[in-house]
Amino acid sequence: MGLDAGEIGVIVATVLASGVEFVEALTIVLAMGVARDWRSTLWGSGLALLVLAVVTAIVGVAIGSTVSEAGLQLVIGTLLLIFGLQWLRKAVLRASGLKARHDEDAVFAAEQAAASIANRERHLGLDWYAFVISFKGVFLEGLEVVFIVITFGQNAGSIPLAAAGAGVAAAIVLVIGAVAHRPLANVPENTLKFAVGLLLSTFGTFWMAEGLGAFAAGGESLQWPGGEVALVILLGAWCAASWLAVVRLRSLARRAKAVA
Repeated sequence: MGLDAGEIGVIVATVLASGVEFVEALTIVLAMGVARDWRSTLWGSGLALLVLAVVTAIVGVAIGSTVSEAGLQLVIGTLLLIFGLQWLRKAVLRASGLKARHDEDAVFAAEQAAASIANRERHLGLDWYAFVISFKGVFLEGLEVVFIVITFGQNAGSIPLAAAGAGVAAAIVLVIGAVAHRPLANVPENTLKFAVGLLLSTFGTFWMAEGLGAFAAGGESLQWPGGEVALVILLGAWCAASWLAVVRLRSLARRAKAVA
């Protein structure tokens, strides 16, 4: 059975969003492994992934069994929209030159420098600094992946589908990182974040509007005219709005420099 447009969109959005988070987690892991101890780094990363897998399973089942479909769409759509707008705001500011672009090489250098001067305390045979920093980095970045997997998976009716998208992203980043053995600075992360912000805002708007049916008689989800075709129109609208914002901010920035 083939995938419909909504399911394909879920996979693409999950792969892109998860990929960005995995790139940032990989930078921390590489810094700890190179500057400190690979064994401790991998133990911390592995434990974080295990905890994240358990959290995903428990939260996903709990949400799916306690919230109505319309209510779920409203809550998840709202959260996705808020989350997406945060990514989109930063992406627009970076594209317009009002915010510095994310630099994985700089992050790697900073993490490596901090690791080099930290205490060499050991517990249970592990370099505790490398273990804790790796666990914290992978866990915190992974929490955003969990959020993406649960929200997209619940609304698509298949958490395994969204989890598969995250798994693909993780595999790609890990393979490239293992081969390159350095931060993925050449990945167009800022462009990816812009794309992710657009996708999250699009799906958030779509599902939030459908979830407003929770307040109607019967509590059934509302339906967009044209069904999932509305996703394409919404994406186009968000792209146009973002482009106009970038153009406007660039103009204001140039005027500010001219006055100064």
